[in-house]
Amino acid sequence: MAPLARRVLAAARALTTPLLPEDFVSVWRPLRSRRAPGARVVDVRRETADATTLLLRSGTRLPAHRPGQFVGLGVQVDGVWTWRSYSITSRPGDPLLAVTVTAVPGGLVSTRLAHQTRPGTLVRISEPSGEFLLPAATPEKLLFVTAGSGITPVMGMLRTLAARNPAALDGAVHVHSDRTAADVVFGPELRTLAARTGMRLVERHTATQGRVCPDALTDLVPDWTARHTWACGPADMLDDLTDHWERVGDPSALHVERFRPPTWDDATGTGGRVTFATSGITADAGEGEPLMAAGEAAGALLPAGCRMGICHTCVGPLRSGAVRDLLTGDTHDTAGQPVRTCVSAPLGDVTIDL
Repeated sequence: MAPLARRVLAAARALTTPLLPEDFVSVWRPLRSRRAPGARVVDVRRETADATTLLLRSGTRLPAHRPGQFVGLGVQVDGVWTWRSYSITSRPGDPLLAVTVTAVPGGLVSTRLAHQTRPGTLVRISEPSGEFLLPAATPEKLLFVTAGSGITPVMGMLRTLAARNPAALDGAVHVHSDRTAADVVFGPELRTLAARTGMRLVERHTATQGRVCPDALTDLVPDWTARHTWACGPADMLDDLTDHWERVGDPSALHVERFRPPTWDDATGTGGRVTFATSGITADAGEGEPLMAAGEAAGALLPAGCRMGICHTCVGPLRSGAVRDLLTGDTHDTAGQPVRTCVSAPLGDVTIDL
Protein backbone atom coordinates (compact mmCIF):
# COMPACT_ATOMS: atom_id res chain seq x y z
CA MET A 1 0.00 0.00 0.00
CA ALA A 2 1.36 3.46 -0.93
CA PRO A 3 2.34 5.87 1.91
CA LEU A 4 -0.48 8.30 1.07
CA ALA A 5 -3.06 5.52 1.08
CA ARG A 6 -1.77 4.32 4.44
CA ARG A 7 -2.09 7.84 5.91
CA VAL A 8 -5.63 8.23 4.57
CA LEU A 9 -6.63 4.85 6.00
CA ALA A 10 -5.06 5.69 9.37
CA ALA A 11 -6.99 8.97 9.48
CA ALA A 12 -10.22 7.20 8.61
CA ARG A 13 -9.64 4.71 11.39
CA ALA A 14 -9.06 7.52 13.86
CA LEU A 15 -12.34 9.16 12.87
CA THR A 16 -14.40 5.97 13.02
CA THR A 17 -12.94 4.44 16.20
CA PRO A 18 -13.91 2.18 17.93
CA LEU A 19 -15.13 0.83 14.58
CA LEU A 20 -12.92 0.51 11.52
CA PRO A 21 -13.58 1.75 7.98
CA GLU A 22 -13.96 -1.88 6.97
CA ASP A 23 -16.92 -2.15 9.36
CA PHE A 24 -18.81 0.50 7.39
CA VAL A 25 -17.91 -1.18 4.09
CA SER A 26 -19.43 -4.41 5.41
CA VAL A 27 -22.73 -2.55 5.93
CA TRP A 28 -22.84 -0.33 2.84
CA ARG A 29 -21.17 -2.68 0.35
CA PRO A 30 -21.20 -6.11 1.99
CA LEU A 31 -19.83 -7.91 -1.07
CA ARG A 32 -16.69 -5.72 -0.99
CA SER A 33 -15.84 -6.15 2.68
CA ARG A 34 -12.37 -7.60 3.28
CA ARG A 35 -13.03 -8.37 6.95
CA ALA A 36 -16.25 -10.29 6.25
CA PRO A 37 -16.22 -11.29 2.55
CA GLY A 38 -19.67 -11.76 1.08
CA ALA A 39 -21.24 -13.64 -1.79
CA ARG A 40 -24.54 -13.36 -3.60
CA VAL A 41 -26.70 -16.36 -4.43
CA VAL A 42 -27.14 -16.19 -8.21
CA ASP A 43 -29.17 -19.35 -8.69
CA VAL A 44 -30.72 -22.16 -6.66
CA ARG A 45 -31.05 -25.73 -7.94
CA ARG A 46 -33.04 -28.37 -6.14
CA GLU A 47 -31.18 -31.70 -6.28
CA THR A 48 -33.46 -33.85 -4.09
CA ALA A 49 -36.21 -33.22 -1.57
CA ASP A 50 -33.59 -32.30 1.04
CA ALA A 51 -30.56 -31.14 -0.98
CA THR A 52 -30.10 -27.85 -2.82
CA THR A 53 -27.19 -26.44 -4.80
CA LEU A 54 -26.44 -22.74 -4.34
CA LEU A 55 -24.54 -20.98 -7.14
CA LEU A 56 -22.55 -18.11 -5.62
CA ARG A 57 -20.70 -15.07 -6.93
CA SER A 58 -18.20 -13.69 -4.44
CA GLY A 59 -17.77 -9.94 -4.11
CA THR A 60 -14.03 -10.31 -3.57
CA ARG A 61 -11.72 -12.65 -5.43
CA LEU A 62 -11.34 -15.87 -3.47
CA PRO A 63 -8.23 -18.02 -3.84
CA ALA A 64 -8.72 -20.81 -6.36
CA HIS A 65 -9.99 -23.97 -4.73
CA ARG A 66 -8.92 -27.55 -5.32
CA PRO A 67 -11.50 -30.31 -5.87
CA GLY A 68 -12.59 -31.76 -2.54
CA GLN A 69 -12.21 -28.54 -0.54
CA PHE A 70 -14.92 -26.62 1.33
CA VAL A 71 -15.88 -23.08 2.23
CA GLY A 72 -17.59 -21.67 5.29
CA LEU A 73 -20.95 -19.96 4.73
CA GLY A 74 -22.36 -17.50 7.23
CA VAL A 75 -26.03 -16.61 7.50
CA GLN A 76 -27.86 -14.48 10.03
CA VAL A 77 -30.01 -16.43 12.47
CA ASP A 78 -31.91 -14.22 14.92
CA GLY A 79 -29.45 -11.42 14.24
CA VAL A 80 -26.34 -13.53 14.86
CA TRP A 81 -23.98 -14.61 12.09
CA THR A 82 -23.91 -18.40 12.22
CA TRP A 83 -21.44 -20.43 10.17
CA ARG A 84 -21.28 -23.90 8.68
CA SER A 85 -18.84 -25.52 6.26
CA TYR A 86 -19.96 -26.96 2.91
CA SER A 87 -18.05 -28.80 0.21
CA ILE A 88 -17.50 -27.08 -3.13
CA THR A 89 -19.19 -29.06 -5.90
CA SER A 90 -18.15 -26.90 -8.87
CA ARG A 91 -14.89 -27.21 -10.77
CA PRO A 92 -11.95 -24.84 -10.31
CA GLY A 93 -12.32 -22.06 -12.82
CA ASP A 94 -16.10 -22.29 -13.16
CA PRO A 95 -17.66 -18.79 -13.33
CA LEU A 96 -19.78 -19.46 -10.22
CA LEU A 97 -18.90 -21.30 -7.04
CA ALA A 98 -21.34 -24.13 -6.25
CA VAL A 99 -22.02 -25.62 -2.83
CA THR A 100 -24.64 -28.27 -2.20
CA VAL A 101 -26.46 -28.21 1.13
CA THR A 102 -28.50 -31.06 2.60
CA ALA A 103 -31.05 -30.01 5.20
CA VAL A 104 -30.35 -31.70 8.54
CA PRO A 105 -33.35 -32.29 10.86
CA GLY A 106 -33.21 -29.50 13.42
CA GLY A 107 -30.34 -27.78 11.61
CA LEU A 108 -30.90 -24.01 11.67
CA VAL A 109 -28.36 -23.15 9.01
CA SER A 110 -28.72 -26.16 6.70
CA THR A 111 -32.53 -25.91 6.67
CA ARG A 112 -32.42 -22.20 5.94
CA LEU A 113 -29.91 -22.60 3.12
CA ALA A 114 -31.52 -25.69 1.57
CA HIS A 115 -35.18 -24.67 1.78
CA GLN A 116 -35.43 -20.90 2.27
CA THR A 117 -32.63 -19.37 0.20
CA ARG A 118 -33.62 -17.42 -2.90
CA PRO A 119 -31.57 -15.85 -5.71
CA GLY A 120 -30.23 -12.51 -4.55
CA THR A 121 -29.62 -13.65 -0.97
CA LEU A 122 -26.36 -12.38 0.55
CA VAL A 123 -24.19 -14.71 2.63
CA ARG A 124 -20.73 -14.45 4.14
CA ILE A 125 -18.07 -16.76 2.78
CA SER A 126 -14.63 -17.95 3.86
CA GLU A 127 -11.65 -18.90 1.75
CA PRO A 128 -11.51 -22.50 0.47
CA SER A 129 -9.85 -24.94 2.81
CA GLY A 130 -9.42 -28.67 3.39
CA GLU A 131 -6.98 -31.52 2.72
CA PHE A 132 -9.37 -34.05 1.15
CA LEU A 133 -7.65 -33.80 -2.22
CA LEU A 134 -6.59 -35.77 -5.24
CA PRO A 135 -2.80 -35.80 -5.73
CA ALA A 136 -1.24 -33.88 -8.60
CA ALA A 137 -0.57 -37.18 -10.38
CA THR A 138 -3.88 -39.07 -10.45
CA PRO A 139 -3.47 -42.71 -9.33
CA GLU A 140 -4.16 -45.34 -11.95
CA LYS A 141 -6.82 -47.13 -9.87
CA LEU A 142 -9.44 -45.00 -8.12
CA LEU A 143 -12.16 -45.99 -5.66
CA PHE A 144 -14.73 -43.62 -4.15
CA VAL A 145 -16.95 -44.73 -1.26
CA THR A 146 -19.65 -42.25 -0.27
CA ALA A 147 -23.02 -42.14 1.44
CA GLY A 148 -25.70 -39.46 1.66
CA SER A 149 -24.32 -35.92 1.55
CA GLY A 150 -20.81 -37.42 1.56
CA ILE A 151 -21.09 -37.34 -2.22
CA THR A 152 -20.52 -33.56 -2.28
CA PRO A 153 -16.70 -33.30 -2.02
CA VAL A 154 -16.29 -36.28 -4.34
CA MET A 155 -18.62 -34.69 -6.90
CA GLY A 156 -16.20 -31.80 -7.24
CA MET A 157 -13.46 -34.34 -7.96
CA LEU A 158 -15.52 -36.31 -10.48
CA ARG A 159 -16.60 -33.22 -12.39
CA THR A 160 -13.02 -31.98 -12.58
CA LEU A 161 -11.62 -35.32 -13.69
CA ALA A 162 -14.36 -35.71 -16.31
CA ALA A 163 -13.47 -32.30 -17.77
CA ARG A 164 -9.68 -32.40 -17.50
CA ASN A 165 -8.61 -36.03 -17.34
CA PRO A 166 -11.51 -38.29 -18.36
CA ALA A 167 -9.18 -41.26 -18.92
CA ALA A 168 -8.62 -41.37 -15.13
CA LEU A 169 -12.29 -42.33 -14.64
CA ASP A 170 -12.13 -45.26 -17.06
CA GLY A 171 -11.94 -48.19 -14.68
CA ALA A 172 -12.62 -46.12 -11.56
CA VAL A 173 -15.28 -47.41 -9.15
CA HIS A 174 -17.72 -45.35 -7.14
CA VAL A 175 -19.76 -47.08 -4.42
CA HIS A 176 -22.53 -44.79 -3.18
CA SER A 177 -25.24 -45.45 -0.61
CA ASP A 178 -28.49 -43.60 -0.01
CA ARG A 179 -31.97 -44.48 1.15
CA THR A 180 -33.57 -44.73 -2.30
CA ALA A 181 -32.63 -43.94 -5.89
CA ALA A 182 -34.59 -40.68 -5.63
CA ASP A 183 -32.53 -39.63 -2.61
CA VAL A 184 -29.18 -39.88 -4.42
CA VAL A 185 -27.84 -36.34 -4.73
CA PHE A 186 -26.66 -35.77 -8.33
CA GLY A 187 -28.13 -39.20 -9.20
CA PRO A 188 -28.92 -38.51 -12.90
CA GLU A 189 -25.54 -36.81 -13.42
CA LEU A 190 -23.65 -39.66 -11.75
CA ARG A 191 -25.38 -42.26 -13.91
CA THR A 192 -24.67 -40.26 -17.07
CA LEU A 193 -21.07 -39.74 -16.03
CA ALA A 194 -20.60 -43.47 -15.47
CA ALA A 195 -22.03 -44.31 -18.90
CA ARG A 196 -19.86 -41.69 -20.61
CA THR A 197 -16.50 -42.26 -18.93
CA GLY A 198 -16.34 -45.95 -18.10
CA MET A 199 -16.52 -45.35 -14.35
CA ARG A 200 -18.40 -48.16 -12.62
CA LEU A 201 -21.14 -46.77 -10.37
CA VAL A 202 -22.43 -49.09 -7.64
CA GLU A 203 -25.57 -47.72 -6.00
CA ARG A 204 -26.71 -49.19 -2.71
CA HIS A 205 -30.27 -48.24 -1.70
CA THR A 206 -30.32 -48.78 2.04
CA ALA A 207 -34.11 -48.78 2.39
CA THR A 208 -34.21 -52.15 0.63
CA GLN A 209 -30.61 -53.38 0.54
CA GLY A 210 -29.16 -52.25 3.86
CA ARG A 211 -25.84 -50.56 4.50
CA VAL A 212 -22.61 -51.35 2.71
CA CYS A 213 -20.31 -53.13 5.15
CA PRO A 214 -16.54 -52.99 4.57
CA ASP A 215 -16.41 -56.79 4.24
CA ALA A 216 -18.76 -56.50 1.25
CA LEU A 217 -16.15 -54.53 -0.69
CA THR A 218 -14.40 -57.75 -1.64
CA ASP A 219 -17.49 -58.76 -3.64
CA LEU A 220 -18.27 -55.28 -4.96
CA VAL A 221 -14.70 -54.28 -5.79
CA PRO A 222 -12.47 -57.38 -5.79
CA ASP A 223 -9.27 -55.34 -6.29
CA TRP A 224 -10.07 -52.72 -3.62
CA THR A 225 -6.72 -53.25 -1.89
CA ALA A 226 -4.93 -52.12 -5.06
CA ARG A 227 -6.86 -48.86 -5.28
CA HIS A 228 -6.42 -45.43 -3.75
CA THR A 229 -9.69 -44.69 -2.01
CA TRP A 230 -11.52 -41.48 -1.10
CA ALA A 231 -14.41 -41.87 1.36
CA CYS A 232 -16.94 -39.47 2.83
CA GLY A 233 -20.20 -40.09 4.67
CA PRO A 234 -21.60 -40.78 8.13
CA ALA A 235 -19.11 -41.13 10.98
CA ASP A 236 -19.93 -44.78 11.68
CA MET A 237 -19.30 -45.72 8.03
CA LEU A 238 -15.96 -43.92 8.05
CA ASP A 239 -14.97 -45.52 11.35
CA ASP A 240 -15.75 -48.96 9.89
CA LEU A 241 -13.77 -48.26 6.73
CA THR A 242 -10.80 -46.94 8.69
CA ASP A 243 -10.76 -50.03 10.91
CA HIS A 244 -11.06 -52.29 7.86
CA TRP A 245 -8.16 -50.64 6.03
CA GLU A 246 -6.02 -50.84 9.16
CA ARG A 247 -6.76 -54.56 9.54
CA VAL A 248 -6.52 -55.85 5.98
CA GLY A 249 -5.61 -52.96 3.70
CA ASP A 250 -3.10 -50.15 3.34
CA PRO A 251 -4.16 -47.27 5.65
CA SER A 252 -2.07 -44.79 3.65
CA ALA A 253 -4.25 -45.48 0.58
CA LEU A 254 -7.47 -44.46 2.36
CA HIS A 255 -8.37 -40.76 2.38
CA VAL A 256 -11.30 -39.78 4.58
CA GLU A 257 -13.33 -36.58 4.88
CA ARG A 258 -15.41 -36.17 8.03
CA PHE A 259 -18.12 -33.53 8.24
CA ARG A 260 -17.91 -33.86 12.01
CA PRO A 261 -14.59 -34.75 13.66
CA PRO A 262 -14.24 -37.51 16.26
CA THR A 263 -14.83 -36.08 19.75
CA TRP A 264 -13.36 -36.80 23.13
CA ASP A 265 -16.47 -37.78 25.07
CA ASP A 266 -15.43 -36.40 28.47
CA ALA A 267 -14.12 -33.05 27.21
CA THR A 268 -15.94 -30.00 28.47
CA GLY A 269 -15.28 -26.55 29.84
CA THR A 270 -16.59 -24.60 32.79
CA GLY A 271 -17.40 -21.51 30.76
CA GLY A 272 -16.25 -17.98 31.49
CA ARG A 273 -15.66 -14.47 30.16
CA VAL A 274 -13.69 -14.51 26.88
CA THR A 275 -11.80 -11.37 25.85
CA PHE A 276 -10.62 -11.00 22.26
CA ALA A 277 -7.66 -8.68 22.68
CA THR A 278 -7.39 -7.34 19.14
CA SER A 279 -10.99 -6.17 18.84
CA GLY A 280 -11.64 -5.60 22.55
CA ILE A 281 -14.86 -7.62 22.30
CA THR A 282 -15.83 -9.70 25.31
CA ALA A 283 -18.22 -12.65 25.34
CA ASP A 284 -19.66 -14.93 27.97
CA ALA A 285 -19.18 -18.58 27.02
CA GLY A 286 -21.39 -21.27 28.50
CA GLU A 287 -20.17 -24.62 29.75
CA GLY A 288 -18.51 -26.47 26.87
CA GLU A 289 -19.14 -23.60 24.43
CA PRO A 290 -16.23 -23.03 21.99
CA LEU A 291 -14.48 -19.67 22.07
CA MET A 292 -15.41 -19.04 18.43
CA ALA A 293 -19.13 -19.66 18.96
CA ALA A 294 -19.22 -17.31 21.96
CA GLY A 295 -17.22 -14.64 20.14
CA GLU A 296 -19.30 -14.68 16.98
CA ALA A 297 -22.50 -14.50 19.02
CA ALA A 298 -21.08 -11.31 20.59
CA GLY A 299 -20.27 -9.85 17.17
CA ALA A 300 -16.58 -10.68 16.87
CA LEU A 301 -15.23 -11.26 13.36
CA LEU A 302 -12.86 -14.17 13.84
CA PRO A 303 -10.74 -16.17 11.40
CA ALA A 304 -12.54 -19.40 10.55
CA GLY A 305 -12.30 -22.30 8.16
CA CYS A 306 -13.53 -25.84 8.78
CA ARG A 307 -14.96 -25.14 12.29
CA MET A 308 -14.06 -28.71 13.18
CA GLY A 309 -10.52 -28.35 14.49
CA ILE A 310 -8.89 -29.61 11.30
CA CYS A 311 -7.63 -26.70 9.19
CA HIS A 312 -6.14 -24.48 11.97
CA THR A 313 -7.38 -21.30 10.26
CA CYS A 314 -8.97 -20.17 13.54
CA VAL A 315 -5.87 -20.51 15.72
CA GLY A 316 -4.99 -17.63 18.04
CA PRO A 317 -2.40 -17.27 20.83
CA LEU A 318 -3.64 -17.66 24.39
CA ARG A 319 -2.74 -14.55 26.38
CA SER A 320 -4.11 -15.59 29.77
CA GLY A 321 -6.38 -18.15 31.38
CA ALA A 322 -6.94 -21.78 30.43
CA VAL A 323 -8.98 -23.66 27.82
CA ARG A 324 -9.80 -27.29 27.13
CA ASP A 325 -9.58 -28.81 23.66
CA LEU A 326 -12.96 -30.47 23.08
CA LEU A 327 -11.48 -33.00 20.66
CA THR A 328 -8.55 -34.24 22.69
CA GLY A 329 -9.52 -33.28 26.25
CA ASP A 330 -6.16 -31.56 26.71
CA THR A 331 -5.92 -28.43 28.88
CA HIS A 332 -3.90 -25.45 27.58
CA ASP A 333 -2.84 -22.71 30.01
CA THR A 334 0.54 -21.49 28.73
CA ALA A 335 0.69 -17.88 27.56
CA GLY A 336 1.42 -17.69 23.85
CA GLN A 337 0.22 -21.23 23.17
CA PRO A 338 -1.78 -21.54 19.90
CA VAL A 339 -5.43 -22.38 20.56
CA ARG A 340 -7.99 -23.69 18.08
CA THR A 341 -10.88 -21.41 18.93
CA CYS A 342 -13.48 -23.50 17.11
CA VAL A 343 -12.94 -26.54 19.36
CA SER A 344 -11.62 -25.00 22.60
CA ALA A 345 -13.83 -24.11 25.56
CA PRO A 346 -12.80 -21.77 28.40
CA LEU A 347 -11.97 -22.97 31.88
CA GLY A 348 -12.84 -19.69 33.55
CA ASP A 349 -11.95 -16.24 32.17
CA VAL A 350 -9.53 -16.18 29.23
CA THR A 351 -7.96 -13.68 26.84
CA ILE A 352 -7.09 -14.57 23.25
CA ASP A 353 -4.90 -12.49 20.95
CA LEU A 354 -7.48 -12.25 18.19
